[in-house]
Amino acid sequence: MSPARRHKPIMVTSAGGLLAVTIVACSHIATAPETSDGRSPAVASPAVAPPAPQPAADGPCPYLPAGSVQTINGERVTAVRVSETRPDQPYPACFFLTYHDAVQVRTWIVVATPQTAGATVDAVTPVASSDRAELPGGWSGGSQPTADGAVFAVARHGTAVVITTNQRQTIGARRIAEQVIATLGL
Repeated sequence: MSPARRHKPIMVTSAGGLLAVTIVACSHIATAPETSDGRSPAVASPAVAPPAPQPAADGPCPYLPAGSVQTINGERVTAVRVSETRPDQPYPACFFLTYHDAVQVRTWIVVATPQTAGATVDAVTPVASSDRAELPGGWSGGSQPTADGAVFAVARHGTAVVITTNQRQTIGARRIAEQVIATLGL
């Protein structure tokens, strides 16, 4: 047998052995770890903002007087509507209406995990397009004009406060957020 033929079977065996070692060494990567009861643990999914609230009943808003909204936003409040509350969302969203039942200001308070509160703020004031907003006491988030007005949203711990207005300036929404936070002692 020639010297070249003697080495071919060794190379095939070596390549096959290398493949087998690679498969065995990497096989743990493709499988999910198991818990003590044999099930795969739940994979933590990224926090998602809850759906925007909808008006469900006539007001008043329990934490923001219509007169304050009128003064800060500069428009007459013709009606107030509120969303439903649940044990995990103790504060209703408040919808302050102006003529023709148009919403001039909406307040939305999300009480959840810090991740969900942050996701709520990021959903309405994305970091890439909004200006940074901060309030005393560690509240941070963003503010920006929108197609329908402006939004001011901040979060701290597990609470987010989101204020939308039909005015293009964010200062009114900021002042309303400050008042909501103070009134509720958040």
